[in-house]
Amino acid sequence: MRRVARLLLFFLISPLAAMALDLPREFVKAHRGQFTQGGMVVLHLQDAVSVKLNGETLPQIDGRTVLGFGRDAALRHELAFQRKGKRQSMSIALKPRIYNIQRIDGLPPAMVTPPDEAWPRIIAQGKLKKKARAIASTQSGFSDGFVWPTRGRITGVYGSQRFYNGEARRPHFGIDIAAPRGTPVTAPAAGTVTLAEPDMYFEGGLVFIDHGLSVTSAYMHLDSLKVKVGDKVKRGDVIATVGSTGRSTGPHLDWRMFWRGARLDPALLAEGNPNQ
Repeated sequence: MRRVARLLLFFLISPLAAMALDLPREFVKAHRGQFTQGGMVVLHLQDAVSVKLNGETLPQIDGRTVLGFGRDAALRHELAFQRKGKRQSMSIALKPRIYNIQRIDGLPPAMVTPPDEAWPRIIAQGKLKKKARAIASTQSGFSDGFVWPTRGRITGVYGSQRFYNGEARRPHFGIDIAAPRGTPVTAPAAGTVTLAEPDMYFEGGLVFIDHGLSVTSAYMHLDSLKVKVGDKVKRGDVIATVGSTGRSTGPHLDWRMFWRGARLDPALLAEGNPNQ
């Protein structure tokens, strides 16, 4: 039974489960990533190439651009390339995902439905997070790939639907990595800290890092923060420690990734295995 569970987890989070796609070499030198729901793809373009996704021009930095797809993204999209007067369009088909269901019972009612007096704080913090995610800088940290921000056992996967005390809630958009309190959390790629708050209602200690072109990473339930807004970080720099702050049932890191309004699967971006 345990072997079956491990295999199921592998196919839920492994990049090997994603669909490959041939892109025209006249316009694209190389690409990295997965054309699947929850995936992110980095395109290394030929010189003087512009590209549109579903009719919208994608910004570039150093000849690279990025596109992402949310948990329930449509399975058909259109890419259009242009270079020196020549155009080519193509339809891309995303690989659909199958998500699992998690049930967590016995939680205090306040962790399932916030009390009325908490809502002004929740709304204000929501605006703060939205503003930080809206930053679209020309940094290029996204183009170098990502590594796991901490090591530990995966206890929650992207896209899973959670039921708290029997009530359906929003899907889980991150990867939960269980680790002892105080375990270092490091930046998985270079970027700039755009949010560093020690006491958010839902997330507890929370850090956002902008990696460029609307790619943002988030780290939740942190015990202590080692960075502040405006700090430049490199891959491997310690940004915080694992905790169980906010809406949490035990020490772990909830790692999330965003591209524009799309919530991405961090496990499709990270290299290696967090258990190793």
